[in-house]
Amino acid sequence: MISNEKLNRINQLAHKSKKEGLTEEEKAEQQELREEYLQNVRKSFKNQFKSMTVRDPAGNDVTPQKVRDLQNKNKKR
Repeated sequence: MISNEKLNRINQLAHKSKKEGLTEEEKAEQQELREEYLQNVRKSFKNQFKSMTVRDPAGNDVTPQKVRDLQNKNKKR
């Protein structure tokens, strides 16, 4: 999980970028922080799929095969 300190820094840089612009160093820092944030979001989203089950109105399991494959891959580890 990304720290509150890093999230605050992302927001600070975004506000500064809109108001006055960023230095090259700040742009690089912003890009690095954004990438770390996105990696964290992707990981979290993927973890949600690992526990997901889709059921139709009749109660039958209709979980997509891609999700099942991800769940089975996780079980083997």
